[in-house]
Amino acid sequence: MEAEMGAPTFWDNTERAQRHIAKLNGLKKAVLPVVAFQKKVDDVGVMLELVEGAEGAEKEMYAGELETQVENMVAELDQLEIASFLTGQFDKNNAIFSIQSGAGGTESNDWADMLFRMYTRWAERRGFQVEVQDVQPGDQAGITKATLLIKGENAYGYAKAERGVHRLVRISPFDANKRRHTSFCAVDVIAEVNDEIEIEIPENEIRVDVYRSSGKGGQGVNTTDSAVRLTHMPSGIVVVCQNERSQIKNRAAALNVLKARLYEKKQDEQRAEMDKFYGEKGEIGWGSQIRSYVLQPYQMVKDLRTGVSTSDTQGVLDGDLDRFVNAWLRAGCPRHRNKEIQMEE
Repeated sequence: MEAEMGAPTFWDNTERAQRHIAKLNGLKKAVLPVVAFQKKVDDVGVMLELVEGAEGAEKEMYAGELETQVENMVAELDQLEIASFLTGQFDKNNAIFSIQSGAGGTESNDWADMLFRMYTRWAERRGFQVEVQDVQPGDQAGITKATLLIKGENAYGYAKAERGVHRLVRISPFDANKRRHTSFCAVDVIAEVNDEIEIEIPENEIRVDVYRSSGKGGQGVNTTDSAVRLTHMPSGIVVVCQNERSQIKNRAAALNVLKARLYEKKQDEQRAEMDKFYGEKGEIGWGSQIRSYVLQPYQMVKDLRTGVSTSDTQGVLDGDLDRFVNAWLRAGCPRHRNKEIQMEE
């Protein structure tokens, strides 16, 4: 592929050339870290020979260096293994992330706001770029709904692990009697579709509503009818975008999200497995959660799909989610499931 880039006619078609370069860069990101790790394995083999051939203080020194190198490689191998699970068709794409408050009223709105903060911080930790496309504030506190576009390599591959209902148990800051309350929010994640996927939506199937943007954003946003709401009438899917000052840009962004949602719906119907993407969330309430965040009477966050738990609730709410994401990816990998079955046998 690098040789093809040297051809005189390579840049005759700019769009094709850019796709070629993007594909090449993706392959390099997948292959080069493995090649580099293999070199480290070879270096460890040499160090092991030095340890075996040395004596006294020199042997202890080499052994210490070897132990440090191996510890660092274990962590690196863990990341390489996780990356190898991201083999889905759209795992490398950007992710469209939606948070919806559920049963619990003001409590759930505040919980949705906490999740909004948690996922924003998680994305920043991973080096992803976050674009807020829509935020609908609650009546008294928090938010009722938010849509984020998370941009970065394998953003959807990692983010899809968070799809489902999230449950919070705590002493309510809105209850004068300081009683314990339970709140629920639903998180939905779909992949942003690229130009290679053709989704045609007839104009007569879309209802376009424009209105004044709400929330933060300054006078340029809030004094113009720049917010756009698209309703796909055959399916009932509604998409809102109000993060840009330009109505044209908001409409383009909303249309992009609508295409992604329609493509996801189409894929679900073709597979006849609606639970896999939408049914998994079920009702936003009791009995349908994938993860529980308990702040009272004890501190615990537990993923009910994988059994992974931690008492570091503050760290999780600050975006430390990789332990849950990685465990879910491992649990969904056939290679890993087969390994667990063999171990049990």
